[in-house]
Amino acid sequence: MERLAVEPRPNWRERAEKIGFAFHTIDGEPYWCEDAAYRLTAAQVDELDDAAQRLEDMCMELVDEIVARGDYAPFHLPDQACSLIEESWRRQDKNLYGRFDLAWNGHGAPKLLEYNADTPTALYEASVVQWEWLDSYCSHCDQFNGIHETLIEAWKHFGLWGHRVHFACVRNHEEDFGTTEYLRDTAVQAGLDTGRLYIDEIGWNGKRFVDLQAKPITVLFKLYPWEWLLQEEFAQHIGPSGTRMIEPPWKMLLSTKALLPLLWQRWPEHENLLPASFDASAIQGQKIAKPLWGREGAGITRLAANGDILEQTPMQGDPTVDAMVYQQAIDMPCFDGFYPVLGVWVVASRACGLGIREDRSAITRNTSRFVPHLFE
Repeated sequence: MERLAVEPRPNWRERAEKIGFAFHTIDGEPYWCEDAAYRLTAAQVDELDDAAQRLEDMCMELVDEIVARGDYAPFHLPDQACSLIEESWRRQDKNLYGRFDLAWNGHGAPKLLEYNADTPTALYEASVVQWEWLDSYCSHCDQFNGIHETLIEAWKHFGLWGHRVHFACVRNHEEDFGTTEYLRDTAVQAGLDTGRLYIDEIGWNGKRFVDLQAKPITVLFKLYPWEWLLQEEFAQHIGPSGTRMIEPPWKMLLSTKALLPLLWQRWPEHENLLPASFDASAIQGQKIAKPLWGREGAGITRLAANGDILEQTPMQGDPTVDAMVYQQAIDMPCFDGFYPVLGVWVVASRACGLGIREDRSAITRNTSRFVPHLFE
C-alpha cells in the first residue's frame, strides 16, 4: 500500500458537479482531493474485503445474542428503544448499509476503529465519484468498488413493491442531502417508487406518519441518527405507526461505541479487533476514550498510560458525556504526513467497496479529505 502523488485534472470541479457531487469543497477547502491516491495490491484488497465481512458476520451474531439475552444495559437506551430493537430483529427487518473504519498500512491484520452502522456518509464519493476519477486516470487499473451495483440489487430484495419509499434528512446539510439523494437514486434504479422530504416535514395524523401531501409514510429511509430520533416529540409514535424504518431499530446495537468492548468480550484476541473496555483501567498503555454516541471524531481523547490527556477533540452539541468506552491506542499508519482511515462499505451485510479519508491528525474529523484509491 502506498500513497501516490497525482496531478489533479484541471477541470475536476466541473466534472464533479456534472455528476452531482456538489460538496467537493467544504468551507473553502477541498474535501475531494485529486493530488494524491492510494495504491493497493489485489491481495490487499482481498484482505480488506475478508476483514470487513468477518466483522459484519460477528456483529450480526452479537446482535442475535444480545436480543436473545435481553441485555441492553451497556447501551444506555430507553425502554422504548429496547422494545423497538426486539420487534425489528424478530421481524428480521433488513438493513441497508454501513461502513467499517479500519486502521491498516497494508501489513498484518486491519484493525477496527469503529463501525458507522446507522447514518454513514462519504458514500457517493466512494461509490460514484472515485470511480469516475479512475476511469479518466488509469484505464487498466481497478478499484475495490461494487457499491453502486450492490445497492441497487439490495433494494430489489427489500420486499418494497407497492410501497412508496420516503427518503428524509435534515435541512441545510449539503453532504447529508447528497447522500440521501444518491441512495434514493439507487432505489429508483431498482424500480421502486420514492419520495423525498426533510425530517421536520414528517407529519402525524393521529394514526400514522404522513408526508406533505398527507399520504401515509409506510417506509422511511432516514439519514438521521436513532439517538436523535428517539428524542423527537413524535418518537412515541414510531412503533404504533407501523412505518418500516431504514436503518431498522436493531441497528442501534451496532451504531454506538458500546459495540467495541462487546465485540472484544465476545471474541478476545481477534486479529481484527483492538482491546476495548467500559473500564479504562482494563486497557494497558495508551488508550483512546470515546463517547458512546460520538460522531465524526468529536469528543475523542487520547490518554497516556497514567491517565494524562495527550490529545482531545471538542464535543459536538451537549458537552456532557454520560458514558465512555476505552480502546487500546495504536500508532496510526502515516503516509507523507497524512493519516488514512480505510472505510470498507457493507451493503445488505455484504462487504463491497472502499473509501479512504485522510487527515493531518491521527484522529479523523469531519474536516478530513476524501482520497481515491486503485489497485493493479
